[in-house]
Amino acid sequence: MDTSDEKRAQDKKALRQALIEQRFMLPDRLQRIDVLQNVMRIWLLAREDIVIGAYWPIKGEFDPLPILHRWKEDGELLDQPQPRRIGLPVVNKQHKTLTFHAWYPGCPMEEDAYGIPKPKDTELIVPTLLFVPCVGYGPGGYRLGYGGGFYDRTLASLQPRPFTVGLGFTQGFVPDLEPESHDVPLDAILNDNGVVWPV
Repeated sequence: MDTSDEKRAQDKKALRQALIEQRFMLPDRLQRIDVLQNVMRIWLLAREDIVIGAYWPIKGEFDPLPILHRWKEDGELLDQPQPRRIGLPVVNKQHKTLTFHAWYPGCPMEEDAYGIPKPKDTELIVPTLLFVPCVGYGPGGYRLGYGGGFYDRTLASLQPRPFTVGLGFTQGFVPDLEPESHDVPLDAILNDNGVVWPV
């Protein structure tokens, strides 16, 4: 790694840390959560997906699971031919990729290698829509994650590739975020102002 790459990596690490700290300190956090839940719920009305992948929130991330549980219950009320399913990621440490396993409130959970809860012994599912947490995000639908590359590698391996939607708070927008060569833009980004990508 040359010095410019090292500096870029250090700058990104510092930016991640600053954004995570800001996220924890949001004074109107509960109101922002309420608004983003409504944005997500309304956005989902136009989608026909029945298998959605999401994430277990960590480090002050927005929690998508209450809205997805409601979306699943709404599907049951609509008496659809196939039940709606929600999946949470399970890390493959060897390949550094994610698979998605069925989740529902009260399902057995265990911690993964990183201490994040994951479904225990539930069915493997393949989402057509994937909600992704954003530490930060920038113009063009690019996301700043935690730097592990799990989502990039997973998306490169999933066939067909799911529709990807970033979730984050307004505070996470980084106007001068520069994507790296391996970064793949998200298909959409939702925040507590509404749909911010595509514009």
